[in-house]
Amino acid sequence: MSAPAPPSDGVPPAEPGRTGWRRFAVVLLAALAAAAAMAFWTARGGVAASLAVSGHVFKVRADRLEGTGFAQYPDTAVTADGEAHPVALTVIDSAELDDLCQSALIDTPVGQATFLVRAGGDGRPVRAEHMVVDMRQLTGDAEFGDIEIGRDASTLANDSGRTGEPGGFALQGRTVEITGLRQRAYSVNAGTFTLTGLELEVKRGDHECF
Repeated sequence: MSAPAPPSDGVPPAEPGRTGWRRFAVVLLAALAAAAAMAFWTARGGVAASLAVSGHVFKVRADRLEGTGFAQYPDTAVTADGEAHPVALTVIDSAELDDLCQSALIDTPVGQATFLVRAGGDGRPVRAEHMVVDMRQLTGDAEFGDIEIGRDASTLANDSGRTGEPGGFALQGRTVEITGLRQRAYSVNAGTFTLTGLELEVKRGDHECF
């Protein structure tokens, strides 16, 4: 009797009762390649301000965020199939983040894994320009400079040009500083995103930032 043909992806099946580590490695390499491409295009300002989100919430932790040109107003993040999620759309013209950790729990053919990005340690903060966040939740200690609460969302002034609908509720401040930042978001994009000391890793299981 002839041996069964190998699977079409070229990775031999695992022996019964054993984990398919080679197949898992293929999944991880594909995830890392996609993540590296996203980091490259984001750093070059190639990610559009409006994008179809996956619908998955990821976590961002930082010891400190310090920024200028802050604005925030209610909006929706929309998936490729048209599902809308309410968000606090947050704009920061220029920001620095200390000890950044970003994590997303993802499903793979071999179970759940965590996509982790760490950067901005050793006194070399992450820097972002024209940052736009589809935020679901934020906790931390915040201080705003020249804050305006209740401003009409259509009159916001920021470098990205993002504004809300006429009559919409909004906040605007000249500066923002948040310590102990813990954030859940649907998306983050920026004109430039400088990740000093970048560490990118995909780990099997749940290893989220918080």
